Amino acid sequence: MRFRLPAQGLTGNTLIVMVAVFLTVSGNLTFFGKVLATYQFTAGNAPELISLAVMVTAISVLLLALTCFGRTTRPVLIVILLLSSLAACFMDSYGIIINTEMLENVAQTNVAEALDLLNFRLLAYFVLLGVIPAVAVARVPLHWRGMRVEALARGKLLALIVVLMVGTVLAFGGFYASFIRQHKSLRFFTNPATYIYSTARFAGGAFAAKGGQPVAVIGHDAHILPHDATHRELFILVIGETARADRFSLNGYERDTNPQLRRAGVVNFPNFWACGTSTAVSVPCMFSLIGIDKFDTKAAAAQENVLDVLQRAGVNVLWLDNNSDSKDVALRVPYKSYKTPDVNPVCDPECRDVGMLPAVQEYIEAHPTGDILIVLHQMGNHGPAYFKRYPPEFEKFRPACQNADLSQCSREEIGNAYDNAILYTDFFLGKVIELLQRNEGQFETAMLYMSDHGESLGEKGVYLHGLPRAIAPEAQLHVPAVMWFGGGYDQVDVAALRKKSDTRFTHDNLAHTILGFLEVRTSVYRPTMDILDGCRKPGR
Repeated sequence: MRFRLPAQGLTGNTLIVMVAVFLTVSGNLTFFGKVLATYQFTAGNAPELISLAVMVTAISVLLLALTCFGRTTRPVLIVILLLSSLAACFMDSYGIIINTEMLENVAQTNVAEALDLLNFRLLAYFVLLGVIPAVAVARVPLHWRGMRVEALARGKLLALIVVLMVGTVLAFGGFYASFIRQHKSLRFFTNPATYIYSTARFAGGAFAAKGGQPVAVIGHDAHILPHDATHRELFILVIGETARADRFSLNGYERDTNPQLRRAGVVNFPNFWACGTSTAVSVPCMFSLIGIDKFDTKAAAAQENVLDVLQRAGVNVLWLDNNSDSKDVALRVPYKSYKTPDVNPVCDPECRDVGMLPAVQEYIEAHPTGDILIVLHQMGNHGPAYFKRYPPEFEKFRPACQNADLSQCSREEIGNAYDNAILYTDFFLGKVIELLQRNEGQFETAMLYMSDHGESLGEKGVYLHGLPRAIAPEAQLHVPAVMWFGGGYDQVDVAALRKKSDTRFTHDNLAHTILGFLEVRTSVYRPTMDILDGCRKPGR
């Protein structure tokens, strides 16, 4: 018996329900996989788990019914199918969630980063789950019954869906109470509900930001403590990318991924934690004085950050970037990107972090007075193409994954490529230290390195980063951080600092530590948040 369309075509309601069922079956493999991992399927709980599939479908019908009507039905359904196929691929492949934070990352992703994510698996998902059903929707005949009849039918469908949802919750009240309270993170994996909701929130935030509200000034009273003209500080802050603490040999990792840092005698902070799980959140948070608990990107954009305060106090501030950009942190200070060969002298063809260092020396020589803070934003371990993040001579750990499609590599190969990139970061930091040592005759020098966030490398089927902080694994939040002090630097009792290095620190400590190191006094400076607090020598 063959399925035949009605002679006059499908109604809009029928097509919406069919698409919703298709999305539930094809786009929610990760969601149902995590549900079955949480609730073992048994004869006893089968009705509850089946009801969950009904609920997911009902939510999709509700969303589509509210956004599709008349001539908008086909275009909206086609767009939803195409987007849902991409969302399904990223969730199934990497275990990520398409929330507002992830959408912010997507909006700020450059072409090179986007190309790293293109692979055959993504193409297959897009064609099989997106293009083919979208073509079917475009070609299927629709039967329009007039505005009044269609509006009445749509109202009945919406009412039926609401009754179905309410009835399902009432019938399995205990299950849904447990599901919502104890396993609420599972709902983030529903497709398309999560990304539709997140898109609406993201768009609302972006629209609000268009208002061009003035940036609130903070640290009006910022000033540098008086000292003689020969007492100058040179502080280089390295913002790492996607490095996780447990892959640093300084933190006990069995592989020697930090030979340069170990020889340099850095102070290591093994208990350091990120503000967020993405560059778009963590980098603004690191330089903000709002605090992790209250932080959001809109609030951060509405007020100055620590770089503004430092510049107002008279510090020479420079931001050099080999990543996508500063995420609006460096809007009001000198900034230069090193992502292209016409600017970066070390590209093979990937432009390397060490290519920023000649400009660092040039800037130092061009500023004969005043303290200097230089921020170096690394490309670091940006995934999934870890093999691109280091030159061939740094491929110490083999076999290394040579594919941006991580599904084509084993966990061991992925880990090897990732560790090679960590090894290259160690080399880069060693070069930063060498540069500082060459300038010790004119400055008291120091370097602080910390990563913006960590990375999942396949633990529990999760890859990359960007999960909501509330449910993010330790691998995405526990980051490496080290400090190095030049031989002529006498402000800090390094032995005392080593004794407190096991203290739990977070990105919240960064702004106050910079202010303290550069001896900037202002009402926004909190000494207890300064990593160096209690470790300064008497009189300093």
